[in-house]
Amino acid sequence: MTFKHSICHPEKENIEYRDNPISGIEVLKIARNYPWIEKLKLLDTLDQGNVCYNPSLDFTCFENGKSFCLTANTNENQLLEFSLWYNRPKKEKTLFCLISKKEKMVVDEIWSINFDKSLKYLEHFVMGNYTIIEGLYIK
Repeated sequence: MTFKHSICHPEKENIEYRDNPISGIEVLKIARNYPWIEKLKLLDTLDQGNVCYNPSLDFTCFENGKSFCLTANTNENQLLEFSLWYNRPKKEKTLFCLISKKEKMVVDEIWSINFDKSLKYLEHFVMGNYTIIEGLYIK
């Protein structure tokens, strides 16, 4: 599978889109080596009105359109943690359940995940182990 990605910077209003195809190994390398702590420190130095985003990386699979986003934050102990956003097709009932289920894209989110677990779920995403990721959101 191949992926594209985007980057949300705390100080930039425009999201940086990188549409050149990258491999799953490159996805993991980008997420692992991204300067999360430095970007969060930058976020803390900005006036509240000048903050555009929390540091985020979003990866989209070219083949199926599913995407997985990591958004950094710090917890009450000032430790790095993430919210994970998974965009996928899901069958949903329509028109008061009178019509059969229709598939549409939905975003599932989960908060307060540490760095290592976040990378592990990203690894499942790039490997196509979607049921493991979807299991996060059932709890």
